[in-house]
Formats: sequence, C-alpha cells, structure tokens
Amino acid sequence: MEMNFIKNANILQILILTLVLSSCTKEKKKVQLSDALLPKSTLPKMKPLTNEHPKLTAEYINSKKRSVEFFYNKTWPNNSANGSFLVAQNGQIIYENYEGYANKRDKRLITSTTPLHLASVSKVLTATAVLKLINAKRIDLDQKVNTILKEFPYPDVTIKTLLDHRSGMRNYAYFTDRDKTVWDRHNRLTNQDILTIMATKDIGLEFKTDTRFSYCNTNYAMLALIIEKITKLPYKEAMRQIVFKPLGMKNTYVFDYERDKDTIAPSYKGNGVEIGKDYLDAVYGDKNIYSTPRDLLKFDRARNSGVFLNPKLFKEVFEGYSNERAGEKNYGLGIRIINWKTGQNFYFHNGWWHGNTSSYITLQKEKVTIIALSNKFTTRTYQVRKLARLFGDYPFPLGKGEKEE
Repeated sequence: MEMNFIKNANILQILILTLVLSSCTKEKKKVQLSDALLPKSTLPKMKPLTNEHPKLTAEYINSKKRSVEFFYNKTWPNNSANGSFLVAQNGQIIYENYEGYANKRDKRLITSTTPLHLASVSKVLTATAVLKLINAKRIDLDQKVNTILKEFPYPDVTIKTLLDHRSGMRNYAYFTDRDKTVWDRHNRLTNQDILTIMATKDIGLEFKTDTRFSYCNTNYAMLALIIEKITKLPYKEAMRQIVFKPLGMKNTYVFDYERDKDTIAPSYKGNGVEIGKDYLDAVYGDKNIYSTPRDLLKFDRARNSGVFLNPKLFKEVFEGYSNERAGEKNYGLGIRIINWKTGQNFYFHNGWWHGNTSSYITLQKEKVTIIALSNKFTTRTYQVRKLARLFGDYPFPLGKGEKEE
C-alpha cells in the first residue's frame, strides 16, 4: 500500500513537472499573429526591427562618416543649420548633428530628443497606419471612401486613389481661403470641416478620379478621418497605438492645437523671424506630426522589415502610379519615387509647412536611412538626397569638392 502511494505520488510529480515545462515552452514559443489573423477588437501594430546584420565595422563607419561630415559642413557652413540630421545604415548611426534653436525666445536648443514638425513627411506615417489596417483586412485598398465616410461626396474615390494622389480632389487650402461663404478664415479649420464643406458647398473634383496624378493634401486629411472611423479612436491616439508606441518613438506625437500650441518648437523664416499659426494649423494626416531623426530611424527600419506588410501589399507600396507621361518622377502609396532607366529606384518624401522643411530617404537595397529636419526655412534640407551616392548607384550630381567613397 505504501509502495503504491509513493509510486502514484511520483507519477503525479512527473505529470505536474511535464505540464509546467510544457507551459514554459509554450510561453517561449508564443506565436505572433499576423495582422490578418488578429481579432477585430485588436489593432495591428508596427513591430521593431532589431539586431540588423551585418554589423558595420568601425573602419567602414569612419570612412562614411568623414564623407557625410564633409557634405554636412559644406551644405551648412559655420554652424548655420537650424535642425536635425542623421545618416544610418543597418539601423546603426553613422553620423548625426543637432544645432540651432528649437525656440529662440527662450534660447532652447535643438537636441537629439527635440521633436520638429515633419510637414508632409507626416504623410508617410499616415500611410503606414492605413496600410496596417489594410493588411489586417479592416479595410480594402480599392474600397470606396463613401462606404466608410458616409458624407463623402465623390463616389469613385478609393483608399488607393487617396494614397497615390489620383483622387481628383481639390486642395483644402485653396477652396477655403477665398470665399467667406465656403469658410471664414477667422475660424480654425478641422478635418471634419473639410469633409463637410466638400459635401455641402458644391466643391467639384479638379479632374475625373484616377485619370491623372495631382499631389493634394486633402487626400491625407481624409485618410486621417478614415483611420479614426475604423479604429474608433482620435487620429493622434490611433497613430500612437499603431505606430509610435510599439516602435518606441518616445519623442513623436501628433500636434494637438489647444494642448501643444505654446510648447512646440515654432518655425522661422530664413531671416530668423518667427512664423505664427494660421487657420490651417489644426488639420492633420497630411502634416502635423512632430518627431526626431532617431525616432524616424526606428520607423524606417520597421517599415523595411519582413513583417511590416504581406509581400503583395508591400510591393504595391513601392510601385509608381503617377506615370501618365514618361519620366523619372513617380509616386507610390505614400512615398515619392524616382525611377531611372538603369532600373535603379529612389524612395523618399519631402515636406514644407510654414518654416519647417523635412526630408526622409530610405535606400532599401543598401539599408540606409537619411533624415533631415529644419524649423528655419531652407531648401538645403532637400539636398541630402545627394548622400545616396555614397552608398549606391544613385545618379545625383555631387557638388564641387564632394567625393564618393
């Protein structure tokens, strides 16, 4: 009897140990559901790309750093830049620089953690959230917008024609600034106001939907409303949950006019005069995301990971949809493209709002990220594309004295 008891106790212990070990193994092998398999109550979220390989050697980093630093000092001599700048490869920073004033009034300097206005580079982030919702099958790329936003007055416009700027809609900045019967500029315009105006004030299309490309901020203001409708969250919170928080973008946020108007880094004219706010400053989706180069590096690497989107949708993002006429300039789904006859492709997005200028460049083959942000107006921000030549066959002209490694 005693032997049977001991035997049964041993069996029980073995069973318990097996269950515990099995549970631990299952915990370790916790399966990450793909976006398409997520419960409808769960938002799809960006996933960080970490531990990229190969690691860059110190010799390689120093070689590239010298060339990038030479370019930087030539482009912004005598510490004349007022902004943030970063070049990285495989997620490793090769060179970065932060200088000038975030706010001249209180002598606050720009540092690596100072969020600056991304202007139209915000469109890349808005598009990313929309693409994650498409990837999770919450919406379809070719879905009609009026099936989501019931007021929306243009029956042929789809999510895709918003993303690739082929909707034919007019720019809200133009149809709200001339006629007081359409909008009184003493009032601050919102995304919902834009939709209501288009639905009630007989704002016709500029051209028939999907017949040509025309870059238009209204497209991305509507995409922000679609994000809100599908997620049942304010745009700023949806962006935080889908993109910013999962990627550890701690210095990135959507500008809230009432909350942030007195604390943001203001922008300046080229002569240093501060630029005030206007009636368009509350519209988001097309602009109004503040971020840093280091946060955008995390964002860029996550967009280039194998789990960002399913392969078919990822390929569609980087196809050109604005090539009615033969040429190099093109536009994908929330990204600008240059297609050279050599077969080389260059992916980027620039921005300009008030005195803020921005440039985001992602060299996919070389795994290079280039970011330049400034809150004092300058077109030099856009010259950073020339740095692509340091890493691959990108036929941008180099300036006098610049060299390739």
